[in-house]
Amino acid sequence: MLNIAAYHFVSIDRPAELAQGLHARAEAAGLRGTILVAGEGINLFLAGEDAALNGFLDALREDRRFADLIVKSSHSRGQPFGRLKTKVKPEIISFRRENASPLADGRAPIVDPQTLARWLDQGFDDAGKPVVMLDTRNREEFGYGTFTGAVTLPIDNFTDLPAALEPHRDALRDATVVSFCTGGIRCEKAAVWMQSDGMHNVLQLDGGILGYFEQVGGRHYDGRCFVFDGRVALDPQLQPLVDDAA
Repeated sequence: MLNIAAYHFVSIDRPAELAQGLHARAEAAGLRGTILVAGEGINLFLAGEDAALNGFLDALREDRRFADLIVKSSHSRGQPFGRLKTKVKPEIISFRRENASPLADGRAPIVDPQTLARWLDQGFDDAGKPVVMLDTRNREEFGYGTFTGAVTLPIDNFTDLPAALEPHRDALRDATVVSFCTGGIRCEKAAVWMQSDGMHNVLQLDGGILGYFEQVGGRHYDGRCFVFDGRVALDPQLQPLVDDAA
């Protein structure tokens, strides 16, 4: 089974109509997982046979709004999702904060995985500033693994991040802060919000942990990356903790 995680921020005028079309196309391809659609974009977690899922993605990219969709992929023996679910939501990841939309405020600056690994190897960024990794995931997720020495926040929901971050802001002031999450969507929203809230020393890890695993492997990462499906978590070689063949 091919497993993919992908999100894309783009303005969508009729999200319910798009959701209906994507659901029908995914169902016809025999895919399972979750499709989230909002006025700000799409968020996909899907699994299926390689040809079927790649065909779905090829068709999606024919829509010019999604031509630049970036996908994180891995394989499993079994189908990790029980069924196909499609939802229309106010946000493709709930944060409920003003000044947190890349569409309205622009993306926060990014750091690519290779550059981040080099910074972590040497202990500082290219300007000589210390690098602090900021985990924007919840406590269940980072319990399976996180970057060595990362700042983790005792949250259960992404919406709790601003209050949990507050006690750390002074300590982070003189560092280059790199926000990260599973696939990039939460650390992107968090970084946009932090930039707007006066933390101009924040970058986002482009592609999140899964993108880092794809390009770098497990350097400077301890443990696995939690995923929200039957595989439970992936190791740095993108192998599942649980992999039950259908």
